[in-house]
Amino acid sequence: MVKNKLELPLLIYDGDCGVCRLWVHYWKSLTGDRVRYAPFQNVALDFPEIPPEDFKKFVVFITPDGELYKGAEAVFMVLTCSPGESWFLWFYLKIPGFSSISEAVYRLVASHRSFFYNVTMLLWGRNLGPHKFIISRWVFLRVLGIIYFVAFFSFFTQILGLIGSNGILPADIFLGSWKISLGWNAYLELPTLAWINYGDGFLRFIPICGMLLSLLVIAGLFTFPVLIGVWILYLSLVNVGQDFMSFQWDALLLETGFLAIFFAPLAVFERVSGGSSASKIVLWLLRFLLFRLMFSSGIGKIVSGDPVWRDFTALAFHYYTQPLPTPIAWYMYQLPLLFQKFSVGFMYFVEVVVPFFIFAPRRLRFFAATMMILLQVLIFLTGNYTFFNMLTIALCLLLFDDSFFGAILPGKPRIDMVSQETDVKSSSGLSMKKLVAVLFFVVMLALGCIQVGKAVVGYRGMPRVFQNMIRWISPYRIVNSYGLFTVMTTSRPEIIIEGSDDGRDWEEYEFKYKPGDLKKPLPWVAPFQPRLDWQMWFAALGNYRTNPWFANFMFEILEGSPEVLKLLDGNPFPDNPPKYLRASVYEYNFTDLGTRRSSGDIWSRELKSLYLPVLSVQDH
Repeated sequence: MVKNKLELPLLIYDGDCGVCRLWVHYWKSLTGDRVRYAPFQNVALDFPEIPPEDFKKFVVFITPDGELYKGAEAVFMVLTCSPGESWFLWFYLKIPGFSSISEAVYRLVASHRSFFYNVTMLLWGRNLGPHKFIISRWVFLRVLGIIYFVAFFSFFTQILGLIGSNGILPADIFLGSWKISLGWNAYLELPTLAWINYGDGFLRFIPICGMLLSLLVIAGLFTFPVLIGVWILYLSLVNVGQDFMSFQWDALLLETGFLAIFFAPLAVFERVSGGSSASKIVLWLLRFLLFRLMFSSGIGKIVSGDPVWRDFTALAFHYYTQPLPTPIAWYMYQLPLLFQKFSVGFMYFVEVVVPFFIFAPRRLRFFAATMMILLQVLIFLTGNYTFFNMLTIALCLLLFDDSFFGAILPGKPRIDMVSQETDVKSSSGLSMKKLVAVLFFVVMLALGCIQVGKAVVGYRGMPRVFQNMIRWISPYRIVNSYGLFTVMTTSRPEIIIEGSDDGRDWEEYEFKYKPGDLKKPLPWVAPFQPRLDWQMWFAALGNYRTNPWFANFMFEILEGSPEVLKLLDGNPFPDNPPKYLRASVYEYNFTDLGTRRSSGDIWSRELKSLYLPVLSVQDH
């Protein structure tokens, strides 16, 4: 207790201590003018009740009525003057052992100030925060709008051939069968706007609306309701797209888009659940999504037991066995095995270790973002993985704060404009509104942890209650499991389709992007996704019985469906469909440098077997 009465709470610190000055600057930014700060060198004589040596050992907090607090407790008292930070003091007072640990940590830092000053500078820099993410959010949402547009446009150009009435997997037959088997429950188990109308016109109308709304997201107009609209539209396509919309990046876009609804500036969620605290909660959930995406991909490779991942030789196969290699992939394949092993080690570091830095202090977080973006750029350069790399990079952008973007964006007027999208001010204390935000956070966090567990132990290894939770949310794709190439394919079977009018002379059907002609240049196609070409890669890994869509595809060729033939690169039977079709499996491999120079062949191939028996129109 001190005799002096104060107008405001006062924190007294050592003005000669570098780490003290750094953290006092941070606390000032949190408390504003609700607390006064002063070095003891200036005010020690005003408080003779406090021993001079205490000022050098502790920070001292004095309340207006003279109550005195020292050390860690003084720090937590300061934080009670910052909205939303009073929980630290509650932990200090209520949780057994928390106060003792806090004071021990405080004494450790106080007795090694130079070391912890250097640690603080290394991890945070001079600006400890609090850091804002208004510009980060602005950039993220615009990039998300671009990705949505690309995804809708890509599927729009293929939709009739894939799921139209004359397509490979007609939506009307698919939805009709669900309605027959499930009745009214079909609407809950398979949520899609296509229930309104099965026709080709309405199917095309869905991605057209999606593209238009995506432009509004890019422009930043009516962001909150528009994000709801594009999410519903894309969910509708995913649920009616069957095998052709079953990729992990489709699920990732839906999960990211769902969280982005609540992340939008001045969203209803912010207004009813605690203002800017709601944005922070969704920001952390988006970061946790990035963590799950990266960590699940890495740990999935480890727990799969795949020998080529275990001995670091997986990338010796990956460049030619992946679905759609780029021109650079051919050259990467030619590099020595030692380089391929080093690349696997780098990938493990980025996917297994670096994700934990997502939740680390500022500079480590920047390092994590840089490493993950670098990995995505390398993947983009060597493989056509649609918009997956763009979407992962968009999530990485949320690890950078406004001070970072403020330094790189071209011009202050743009930054000033962005800052107008300020968060709704949050109120202090715990309220029903904040409980809504906390409950949302806890539920989404729990579901995300369950999905990480699924990547580690598998679906069957999980408790039944967790399996049921995954099944309940799966139709809406709001929390998903991830993990690409957990088992590496070490050979490349490729399906070659041929047609004939007499059963003796056969003509090959070329696809637009997948391998066929040995001299055909490797494509650059991402972020566009040729979904039939991708499914042909998966079909080659199995057989036609495990890919029932493939037989439909063959019969549509036999019937000369113009919508399906548009998905191919030309038609060797332009006048009339062939009388016979067959599908054979070849094993493909990249050629070496000498063979490519002499023959011009990018691929070599060897016939392995018949994939599907010879078909004729009469077989349909």
